[in-house]
Amino acid sequence: MINIPQSNPGANYFAHQTEIDAAVQRVLHGGWYILGAETAAFEQEFAAYIGAAHAVGVGSGTDALCLALRAAGVGSGQLVATVSHTAVATVAAIEMCGATPLLIDIDPATYTMDAGQLQECLQQNSVRAVVPVHLYGRPADLGAIAALTAQHGALLVEDCSQAHGAALDGRKLGSWGHAAAFSFYPTKNLGAMGDGGMVATSDAGLAERVRSLREYGWRERYVSETAGVNSRLDELQAAVLRVKLRHLDVENDCRRALACHYQGLLANSGFGLPPSSAGWHVYHQYVVRSKQRDALRAGLATAGIKTLVHYPVPVHLQPAYAGRVRVQRTLPHTEAAAREIMSLPMFPELTFADVESVAAQLVALGQAYP
Repeated sequence: MINIPQSNPGANYFAHQTEIDAAVQRVLHGGWYILGAETAAFEQEFAAYIGAAHAVGVGSGTDALCLALRAAGVGSGQLVATVSHTAVATVAAIEMCGATPLLIDIDPATYTMDAGQLQECLQQNSVRAVVPVHLYGRPADLGAIAALTAQHGALLVEDCSQAHGAALDGRKLGSWGHAAAFSFYPTKNLGAMGDGGMVATSDAGLAERVRSLREYGWRERYVSETAGVNSRLDELQAAVLRVKLRHLDVENDCRRALACHYQGLLANSGFGLPPSSAGWHVYHQYVVRSKQRDALRAGLATAGIKTLVHYPVPVHLQPAYAGRVRVQRTLPHTEAAAREIMSLPMFPELTFADVESVAAQLVALGQAYP
C-alpha cells in the first residue's frame, strides 16, 4: 500500500538537516534567544528577497496581519474588506486590531478576491483597508485591486501567508501594498520549525511602529508608549528560516514542476484544475475540484493518499462569526468552492512517481464517481 502525505514538513528538515542543525547549534551556543543577530539578519535578507525596504519578524502570520493593520492606523469602527474563502486567521487578525471584516466573493477560477465585487464594495462602503489573500500561492488580481484601493483612498495590505516567492509582472508579492503579512507556519513554502511571521513594508514609519507594537509598545525598554503585545520571532526560528530562504526559489521551482506534471496527467480527467497563471504561482497547494469531492477523498484515503480541504467552511458560515462580520451581497462562488475543492499532495520533496500514483488513483475514482 502506498503512503503519500498531503504535506511533509519533516522531509524539508531532512533535506537541509546539516545546515539547519548547524544554525540551531550556532544560536544555542550564542546564548541570545530573543530579537538578536539572527532575527536582524533574517529581517534584512527577507526584505531584500521580497523587494521591500523593511521586514519585521513577529510571532505568527496572524500577528503579522494584525500588527500591520494597527501600524497603518486601522482600528475600531473601521471596515476592512477581505474574502471569506481563506484561513480564519485572516479574519481573526482584522478583528484583533478592532476593525470589522467586510467579506466579498472570489473569482471562481482563481479562488482569489473578485475585483469586480471589490469595486462595488468600495463604492458602497467606507472601507479603510483591503486585504487580498494570495491563496494557494497564486497572486490575486493586484493590478485591478491596487488601482481600486488608490482610487478610493483605502490601504492595501497583502496577506502573503501562502505565497512566499510568488510574483506578478516581475514584482514579488509583499512589495505591492502599504504592507504585507507572511506566515512561517511549518507547512508553508518558507516554513519554520514552529510558528513565526513577518511584516514587510517600504514605509519606514510603519515598520518602526510594528517594531514597537511587537514588544509591548516599547521604544525605550520597559517604557510602553502605546499598548503593544508580545509577538517576537525567536532566534532559533530566524536561524532556521535563514537556511530555508536560501533554498526557497529552487523548492518553488520543484512545486511548479510537480504542478505541471499533475496538469498533464489530469488534463482530460473532467476535474476542475488550476488555470494557467498570468503571475508567478508558487503552488503552496495544488487544488482540484469535483462535485464528488467527499467520495473522491475517501477513496484516495483508502488507497493511502492524504488530501485536505482548504477551506471546508467559509468564514461567514462559521458559528463564531455569525452576526460579527459583514458580507457584501451573497457569496455563491465562495460557498460552491468550499463544497467541491480538495488539495492534493504538494511539497517539494514529493516525487514525480508520487504524482503519477495520485493522478492514477484519482482518475480511476473519477470514473467510478462520475
